[in-house]
Amino acid sequence: MKTIWTNHDLRPSALALFKSELDKRGYRLIQSASSTKSVLAQGAADPALAEADIAYGQPDVADSMQLPNLKWIALSTAGYTRYDRDDFRAALKARGAVATNASSVFADPCAQQMLASMLALARNLPSQLRNQDGARAWCYLEDRFTARVITGQSVLLLGYGAIAKRMVELLTPFGCKITAYRRKARGDEAATIVDDAGLPAAFGTADHVINILPDAPETKNFMNAARFAQVKPGARFYNVGRGTTVDQLALIAALESGHLDAAYLDVMDPEPLPPEHPLWKAKNCFITCHIGGGTGDQDDKLIHQFMENLRRFETGEPMIDRIA
Repeated sequence: MKTIWTNHDLRPSALALFKSELDKRGYRLIQSASSTKSVLAQGAADPALAEADIAYGQPDVADSMQLPNLKWIALSTAGYTRYDRDDFRAALKARGAVATNASSVFADPCAQQMLASMLALARNLPSQLRNQDGARAWCYLEDRFTARVITGQSVLLLGYGAIAKRMVELLTPFGCKITAYRRKARGDEAATIVDDAGLPAAFGTADHVINILPDAPETKNFMNAARFAQVKPGARFYNVGRGTTVDQLALIAALESGHLDAAYLDVMDPEPLPPEHPLWKAKNCFITCHIGGGTGDQDDKLIHQFMENLRRFETGEPMIDRIA
């Protein structure tokens, strides 16, 4: 009997669905003793993984590279920094194995989270809602005549993966002028693409800068003081990528000086963000606790994606969200 190992701590209903579907396909499921709910946690080495043909979740990188029976590594996250290595890809290729992630599961929620934050800031919803919980003053002039619409505004997307592609679809009805940063254009993008050379000019014209960059050595503090200085005065900054891609002290300085009008952050560094961290009190900085990719049925969606990929794995069809 073929075996699937997992260290992803699924919600009970999704776990029941997972087991039921695997039973129908004739698979045995091994639940790791070190399962975790955190999407950021690195999986621990687990001797039980050696029994598996397929790993689901966040398996140890070294084990994933070395175990000869492991033919498919299905990551339960969109981010895959730990596995984005030449030696990892080479090891899988040498034994005919593949790796996938779950970016298609999280792209729509993350994109909608960004659109919601853009609209909320444009319509002064944060200040109105804070007023309701605070002084309850009638802030008519302050917020009615400073409200905006995003119609026709310029948006710069930092990164062009699944989230960015969905953002383009959501923003198109608003007539936004959409530019995306990508180190190398592929030619099939639905937005104007700029590389490193074109990035300063793109910063200088964007009303909204949306950071979707993953955590990687080359993206650490990508948004630093120099790049924030290139951003158009009065623009708004958003982060749904990873907290490590932003120099947060530089972001705070840009907000406090008024160079940036506002920021919305769904990811920070570290996470959880300590209560005493200065980001919590930074001027016009609005924070949510890494909920951008979440939905009530996200675990069910993860299982549905896995089962469709399992069917493709068995039939040799191209797999969804393949990364190696």
